[in-house]
Amino acid sequence: MPKKIGSLTLYSVDDLHEMLGVSKMTIRAYLREGRLKGRKLGVQWYVTEEAIKSYFDVDSEGSDPKPEKKKKRSYTYVVQGVNDLVSETEECATISETLECLNSQAIISLFQVEIRDESTNEIIEIVKGRDFIERHSNNS
Repeated sequence: MPKKIGSLTLYSVDDLHEMLGVSKMTIRAYLREGRLKGRKLGVQWYVTEEAIKSYFDVDSEGSDPKPEKKKKRSYTYVVQGVNDLVSETEECATISETLECLNSQAIISLFQVEIRDESTNEIIEIVKGRDFIERHSNNS
């Protein structure tokens, strides 16, 4: 049975399990992953009615959920030397710029490319210079 605190209605995992017919384990997983917004008070999860509506993303007329917009990832390409002989580092914004930078080097095997997520600066992949050229030279 949902808990009422003033005008706020809180649903527990047990409440959602009974209402939706979804396993408690699945509901807890959705809460941990952030797919369903909730708060943990002590050992018990609670979800508001707004969070449930938001999860299903249904407008007031009861139409279908809005399609999710997929965010396009942006990358930064860092061309850098792989040993002490080459200390050069250059940051490039596009694949074509990166290819141009690599092709201007005398010995491509001395370079690698760090592919980074532009928003988090997290390294996604490190690719040998020659492999990067082979991978992208047909696509540009």
